[in-house]
Amino acid sequence: MKEINSEELVSAKTVFKRFGANTVLSGVDFKVHAGEAVGIVGPNGAGKTTLLATLSGSLQLDSGTVHFRGKDVTALDAAQRCRLGIARSHQVPRPFGGMTVFENVLTAAMHGGGFGRDEAYARSIDAVTLCGMLPVANRRAESLGLLDRKRLELTRALATAPSLLLLDEIGGGLTDGEASELVHTIRTLRERQITIVWIEHIVHVLTQVVERLVCMDAGRVIADGTPQEVFANKTVVEAYLGGETA
Repeated sequence: MKEINSEELVSAKTVFKRFGANTVLSGVDFKVHAGEAVGIVGPNGAGKTTLLATLSGSLQLDSGTVHFRGKDVTALDAAQRCRLGIARSHQVPRPFGGMTVFENVLTAAMHGGGFGRDEAYARSIDAVTLCGMLPVANRRAESLGLLDRKRLELTRALATAPSLLLLDEIGGGLTDGEASELVHTIRTLRERQITIVWIEHIVHVLTQVVERLVCMDAGRVIADGTPQEVFANKTVVEAYLGGETA
């Protein structure tokens, strides 16, 4: 198991997020320590992606706070948080279709990570190589299938040199072989001291990487512990798996 640092890298405290009359996050408390790999699971509509969006800064809170490395970043937007070391992949990829894969990654390194051209170029090559995108590096992003677009999401996020990487269902639609490659890639990222928070419905893939699971339902955290502890929790079984333990 990866050694966990005592440093609290990111924390959300008493977070509320509403869309009109719909409360999507209802007083969520969530924290991750440096070096952790944390999986987030739960039924559709539980608030998982919204929580990631509030951590990354792409959604502002209605109330509550977000801290990163001890700094209050609640008022900072996604671009500002990215420069501090928070990167995110999106569930629905939206690359710059008219650019090549490499140009997409280079743009992320320069404008997301804030690196000068030479360093951005080097980081882009590293990210493209690590994520297995070299064979399609010169293809226009609009020509990619869904799976390669998802890989490009991960590659672009990695090129910003994050210390915290937020992943939103990048495993969806993968074959078993592709899932194994994904697990290998994410384990490699952890060796680079990148902390991972990963939403995924493919639980058997998720549990090959994470040592801690957080289960959400109806905008609240209902369980937090090892995968074994969480999936033995009766509340989780009823809310997430839709049944009772035998």
